[in-house]
Amino acid sequence: MGGNGRLGAVRLLLWALAGLLALRQAAAVLSVPPGEWLSGFHLPGAPGSVLGSLYDGGKFTGTPFSGLVLKPLVALAAPSLELAWTSVTLLLVAAVGLVAARGLPDPVPRRTALLAAPVLVALMMVSLPVREAASPGQTAVLPVLLLLLAVFRVPGERGAGFLAGLAAALQPALLLFVPLLWLAGRRPIARAAAVTFALATALSWAALPRDSWTYWVSHLAGTGLGAAPDSLANQSVHGALLRLGLTGPGEILLYVALAAGIVWIGLRRAARYARDGQLLLAVALTGCVAVAVSPTGWRHQMLWVLLAVAGKVGKRAADRPVWPVAVVLAMTLPSSVLLPNMAALAPVRDNVPLLAALAAACAVPFLSRSSAYWREPVPTAYGRPAAARLARVPLLPVWRRVLSRPNLLLELLLIRVGYSLYSHIRAAAPTSRGLAEGHGSQIHAVERALGIDIEYAVNHAVVNTPWLEAFFNFYYASFHFVVPLTILAVLYWRRPADYRWARASLGLATVLALAGFWLYPLAPPRLMPDLGFVDTVHGVQDLANPQYGAMTAISNQYAAMPSLHFGWSLWCGIVVVVLAPKGWQKVLGAMHPLITVCAIVATANHWVLDAVGGAAVVGAGFGLVYVLSGPRGCVPPGAAGVPRPRTAERAGAGAGAGERASV
Repeated sequence: MGGNGRLGAVRLLLWALAGLLALRQAAAVLSVPPGEWLSGFHLPGAPGSVLGSLYDGGKFTGTPFSGLVLKPLVALAAPSLELAWTSVTLLLVAAVGLVAARGLPDPVPRRTALLAAPVLVALMMVSLPVREAASPGQTAVLPVLLLLLAVFRVPGERGAGFLAGLAAALQPALLLFVPLLWLAGRRPIARAAAVTFALATALSWAALPRDSWTYWVSHLAGTGLGAAPDSLANQSVHGALLRLGLTGPGEILLYVALAAGIVWIGLRRAARYARDGQLLLAVALTGCVAVAVSPTGWRHQMLWVLLAVAGKVGKRAADRPVWPVAVVLAMTLPSSVLLPNMAALAPVRDNVPLLAALAAACAVPFLSRSSAYWREPVPTAYGRPAAARLARVPLLPVWRRVLSRPNLLLELLLIRVGYSLYSHIRAAAPTSRGLAEGHGSQIHAVERALGIDIEYAVNHAVVNTPWLEAFFNFYYASFHFVVPLTILAVLYWRRPADYRWARASLGLATVLALAGFWLYPLAPPRLMPDLGFVDTVHGVQDLANPQYGAMTAISNQYAAMPSLHFGWSLWCGIVVVVLAPKGWQKVLGAMHPLITVCAIVATANHWVLDAVGGAAVVGAGFGLVYVLSGPRGCVPPGAAGVPRPRTAERAGAGAGAGERASV
């Protein structure tokens, strides 16, 4: 199969994935009972509604114009409307992806041109904004599509302005596109958009004067409608200030000042990128500004942030994925996955979508098309390709040995998300007490047969030696995370190629351990009734009705086989022994797994065979890396098979001329 055929196959698979994700989203919406679904419009005439006005209940958040458009829908049959609304919403999302992909700035590589639309549609289908936009009465996707059509697809100035004005009539903050179009030199479209907005608003005043007064005057363009303004759903600067505890005139003055600064900076940046030929990025940044400065910027209106992946950030090829990955994570994963549940991080964790929008609008240094790095970033240095270790197991073609240091922000994001997913999967593993205790009896019987059932003797010997008990308790609770993270940090800074090798082996070992937690839930010695073990770390447990304190809520107590406490410590020991330059460092590295295995047995948190399981998954992790990517050794830059990093060889005028920094 040629290159075009492979691209076509990948494109087809991506569209199939986008279709499956759309069906999944549709199934989630259609599972809501029709009457309950229709009442979500919060419009007069909906089932269970006693409202005579759009805003009597304070739940409807749209403009009077959107209410004027939506009110006739409540007369339709609920099942038909539910199906039609969901289908149209998802089709609008697909249309946004298609139009946005066509709006990428030239030149567009062939692969990007073919794959951009299905990738973007698939991402939007799993994003938080689209998952909420499919709810009844939410029209956030439509304004995005109208503005994209106005900028990219409608040739006539009046038609384009009409669509942009309709978008602003549905979401007033999008009036910021009028100054953007004006600054970008598209003034006839800006004038037509302003006139269309004025006419649509006047029409709603004539048809719904009381509702228009309530929305525009009493509630100052919808402020305070819907959920509480300080709720997490309000991802605007105003909502963030309220969540920080600021209220009253001081908060309003600060909000107005911040909003003015964001509009000034964001629109200037958007206009600059529009004049640079990056219209899609300019549109995305303006949408981010509009949602951030709106008094109520709901999560379902944050689709603009995903469109900001159109901008390129970073001079090195290795840095290019950082911004897209950060945006995708921020807009698809709950904030609890991105950041730990710590009080100090609450202001960041509660405002992740807002911070992503503000970063795009005001801070991220997107490259201009005139930059020497726009088409050709500084390349990544790779090691010489290694031969396959097993004849029937080829090396992974995408697993090339990179010699340069990976991007720190990207690494931190992936490590945090990876560990959070690991914690969620581990917590979701089977927790049947009877099954876990049965497996515990099996392990105990095997150890007795092998003559290695030393847990009880060691546990009680330590309990009778207070200083030793305190030492093992401290070691068990303190070094499990500190040592691996320290080793990764040192390798990242001093030996980046070895960092990738070590990180990959640790990740694979952890994934393999998850399979063990699911397939073989196991009660540790401390949770085995009638065996007489003392839980030195967690205290005395009521095994008739086990409650494990704070650990119960965050950890699966039966995820004991294999022991990652020992497995991670063994990984640390192997890495230090292999890479440490001095003998005393190797000795310290070797001592860590030895002390850890003593600690997990002495505290009754693991069986001896759990440590054997931990050693098995760590060995498998190192083995898989060896089989799939070749041996650990690196080849220095400039050796055979390694591209030498390019340095700045030319500067000055000329197409494509520009300085390139070395890797």
